[in-house]
Amino acid sequence: MSINFQQVYEQIRAIGQTTIAHQERLARLRERALDLLQQYARQKESLCAKVARATSCDPALRCALPLTDSLDACYPPPQTSEALILIAADGSQIAPDRHAQALYSLLNIVAICLETRSGQPPQVFIESTLLYDEELYSENSLITEEVLEQQRDLAERRKLLELTQNIQDKQEKATPILALSEGPVELWGAKDRSSKEYLSNLEAHLAILTQLQERGVIVAGYVDKPGADLLVRLLEIATLDDEAMSEIRQYHPLRGVTDRWLLSRFLPAGHRSAVFGLQSVSRARYTGALALHFFYLNVGDAQHPYLARVEIPRWVAENPAQLDLLHATLLEQCRIMGSRPYPYLLHRAHETAVVKFEEKQQIEQ
Repeated sequence: MSINFQQVYEQIRAIGQTTIAHQERLARLRERALDLLQQYARQKESLCAKVARATSCDPALRCALPLTDSLDACYPPPQTSEALILIAADGSQIAPDRHAQALYSLLNIVAICLETRSGQPPQVFIESTLLYDEELYSENSLITEEVLEQQRDLAERRKLLELTQNIQDKQEKATPILALSEGPVELWGAKDRSSKEYLSNLEAHLAILTQLQERGVIVAGYVDKPGADLLVRLLEIATLDDEAMSEIRQYHPLRGVTDRWLLSRFLPAGHRSAVFGLQSVSRARYTGALALHFFYLNVGDAQHPYLARVEIPRWVAENPAQLDLLHATLLEQCRIMGSRPYPYLLHRAHETAVVKFEEKQQIEQ
């Protein structure tokens, strides 16, 4: 037995004795967050000014930016949605393992294309790339999981662009295209944003987004079970005096309250929140039509609210027709999955992309 269960048990007992006090404290913080939301819901100018001052003290600040809507705005499901072509992409990877029989890596990208209301089955596209020998090294060291994930994200978006180009080249009449991926639209996960590898991937990523924008594609990233506090962080900033703004990094009076809980208090099933801008360290790179935005969407039902965060670029955020079409399509896709709401086509892409243990063994053999 490698664990001292007696010590763990004593710690569990101590935690249990504070549980009620912790729950009461969290309940008070949640009520405070709701009060602040109502108080600052329509104070866009003062909030943006506060965020600007906070960003000057902490350039890495990450929070919501109010736009034209009030903070507590609520939009019902669109009445109708037109047919579109939905392309969902996801991927998986095998990282190089020095202890394996062979030193290699693999990227497995799956994209599924569906023309809604056509009665046609989805088309599945699988792209498997084996990395070997010199391809396994980045800046004189073995490729890391972080770099591999960036390459996978980039490969997913390349596939979305490739399929978009193929579809549009064959179209006789323009049909809206929605390119959907899992996670943020932003190239995510880099610890060192000044590295040569990251900057190269970012340049390619921005070029892909630009081409999708030029083609009028609705681009979205779906974040399931979001744990972010982007809106809550904005409310924290609102309460901070200008004289104490230099302490912004340590100032977390609402710690423990999440956006998902806060918006579930007033966002009915099928409704979406206001669209917010995203204040982050990446804001200087995602500019113009590529500027990052997001909204929350309740894909649950009346008894069980279930909020997702949907990231979009500015060209989608500022197009009401594309925004409504995205809203309606995500609801339709999530309803297919029943009690575990998640976009069906994205779920299929994820399950197809996973490399099974037996498949990994076959590759090594």
